[in-house]
Amino acid sequence: MGTAYEKLAGVYLEQQGYEILEYNYRCRIGEIDIVARQGGYLVFVEVKYRADNAAGNPLEAVTAAKQRTISKVASYYCLTHGYGTYTPCRFDVAAILGEQIKVIQNAFDYQGF
Repeated sequence: MGTAYEKLAGVYLEQQGYEILEYNYRCRIGEIDIVARQGGYLVFVEVKYRADNAAGNPLEAVTAAKQRTISKVASYYCLTHGYGTYTPCRFDVAAILGEQIKVIQNAFDYQGF
């Protein structure tokens, strides 16, 4: 089910001017739902879905631990895909609540090692 919502978020992001590079990038450290470009930024997007608020707001699901993991995976992605140290990166969250999609750009800062 998660993949369907990631694709839904991807279509929405494309409509907002993002260029999707990869879905479900995985490495030994973890995974990132969507890797994209927007403007001059390499963007790592975490997609969170909730049918309703009963399980909490989808934004609340991106914990500090999850942010650290995403940051590490993003570093590995940059290293293995030829992006330099100074490539501008951003961490966005696509929160899907029911049928509503909200994208929070720069939702969190890089969480160093």
